[in-house]
Amino acid sequence: MGTNNFTSTADFILVGLSSDRNTQILLFVLILLMYIFILVGNLGVIMLVRLDPHLHKPMYFFLSHLSSVEIWFVTSNIPQMLNHLLTGRPELSLIRCALQMYLSLSLGSVEALLLGVMAYDRYLAICRPLVYATVMGRCFQFRLASACWAAGFAIAAVCVSITFQHPFCGPCCIDHFVCEIPMVLKLSCDDTRVTEFAIFGFAGVVILGPFSVILTSYGLILSSVLRMRSATGLRKAFSTCSSHLAVVTLFYGTITFVYIRPQSGTSPVNEKQVAVFYLVVTPLLNPLIYTLRNKDVHEAMAKVLRRWRL
Repeated sequence: MGTNNFTSTADFILVGLSSDRNTQILLFVLILLMYIFILVGNLGVIMLVRLDPHLHKPMYFFLSHLSSVEIWFVTSNIPQMLNHLLTGRPELSLIRCALQMYLSLSLGSVEALLLGVMAYDRYLAICRPLVYATVMGRCFQFRLASACWAAGFAIAAVCVSITFQHPFCGPCCIDHFVCEIPMVLKLSCDDTRVTEFAIFGFAGVVILGPFSVILTSYGLILSSVLRMRSATGLRKAFSTCSSHLAVVTLFYGTITFVYIRPQSGTSPVNEKQVAVFYLVVTPLLNPLIYTLRNKDVHEAMAKVLRRWRL
């Protein structure tokens, strides 16, 4: 294809979740309510960690960072979804598409790295309790969290840059409700195999790297737990790890479907269903998972409620 057949588009058209107006209004109400609950739930976790000295521990330090990531992650996607559902105008400029893609990919990468760090923290707490306080000091916590944020944003910058170096053929209609790399690359007019290979490599680093840390950490934790003779110790180890494992399963199960599996033969409807799950449902469930079975969080919430009553 000659270069004279390439079109430099100023806008992308998002097909969205539905073309039926009544369905759009219903989805707007449902997603808006979920967005509010996500903000309240994750802000509540951050406030509890900051207000209660008993939660000034490495596990809750990383949990507060995870909640911050969730807030910014959904804010980079859901307001635009709500605007499109309410107005029925799915146009998105190239710059806004690139910005949304960058923020979403950055924050998703930070979350993946943080989940790996949190698994390592649980390994130290359960398998190396005598050196845990020394190794996981305040300075080391900040370094680990900062490394997650810096690496996530740096990797996303490279991925988005190589994605938008390609020319796009008009009309650029994306059968999705957000700008994501796999869908945008399908609109390119030239060969994207090298870019797709590079994206696959970065996705492997961000997804499989932390996942291998998680598997190794929990393999060692399981081995240590099986050697415990105390039923109390077993219950405590299980309660501190079960929440993190549930979040890991939700996150990696959905994100792998989008970025690791082969792209050929996949249904756009299935892609959008999975995207709704990890863009809306998972951030909604995460604060619930971490608080429902956590005794420390329950006690912190009770203290805050007592203060407000006074």
